[in-house]
Amino acid sequence: MQFHEPLTPATLVRRYKRFLADMQFDDGRIETVHCPNPGVMLGLTEPGRRAWLKRGKGKLNWGWVIAEAENGSLVGVDTGLANRLAAEALAQGVMPELSGYSLHRPEVKYGTSSRVDFLLTAEGKAPCYLEIKNVHLSRQPPLAEFPDCVTERGAKHLRELSAMVAAGHRAAMLYVVQRADCSHFSIAADCDPGYAAGFIEARNVGVEALCYACSVTEAGIAIARRLPIDP
Repeated sequence: MQFHEPLTPATLVRRYKRFLADMQFDDGRIETVHCPNPGVMLGLTEPGRRAWLKRGKGKLNWGWVIAEAENGSLVGVDTGLANRLAAEALAQGVMPELSGYSLHRPEVKYGTSSRVDFLLTAEGKAPCYLEIKNVHLSRQPPLAEFPDCVTERGAKHLRELSAMVAAGHRAAMLYVVQRADCSHFSIAADCDPGYAAGFIEARNVGVEALCYACSVTEAGIAIARRLPIDP
C-alpha cells in the first residue's frame, strides 16, 4: 500500500486522551493531530520521537501514521490500516494459507452482534471467517506482541471464531505486525491474561493463528513475510 501523498515528518511532543497527540513540525509550529490507535502504544510515545503524518479529513488537520521506535525502526500506528493491508495481501495472494478463495467480503455479520473482518468464500470450499488484529508492540525486539492492554473486544472475537469452528467452518485470526524489526510473535499474557487464556482455548478448538510482518517506509506499508508464533 503506497501512500497517495508524501507523509510529513514531525516530532512528538505528547500523546494524551488516547486519540490525540501534539506534534512539532520542522518549521517549529505545534499542532494537535489525530492518533488512530486505542492502545497504550508502549515504547512509541516518548516525547522527542520522530513521527510521520498524513493530511486529516476531519476536525484535525493531521493524522499520525508512523512512529519511530527506540531502536530507530519505523512502526505503523494507524490500526485502521491493518484491514486494508490484509485486503491488499489477500488480493495479491501474498498469504498462501489464505489463498484459493475467490471472494473476500468485508464486514459480514456473524456471531453475537458482530461483523467479521473478512468472510472468505469459494465454490467447493468451507468458508473462512477471518479476524484481523493490528500489532505494534515490541518490548524486546525481535519479539512482536499483542495486545498492549486489556481488550475485551478481542477476547469476544476469539470466542466467536471458536463458535464458527464448532459450526463446521474454518476460522482464523491474523495478526498484522506493522513493523519490520521482528522475527517472531507471542501473546502478551501480562498485558491481558484473559485474552491469553482465550487465545489458547481458541487454538485448541481449531481456530488458526497467523502472523505476518510488514515492510514499513515513509512511502508505504505492505504485508511482507510470515512470522512464527511462540507457543
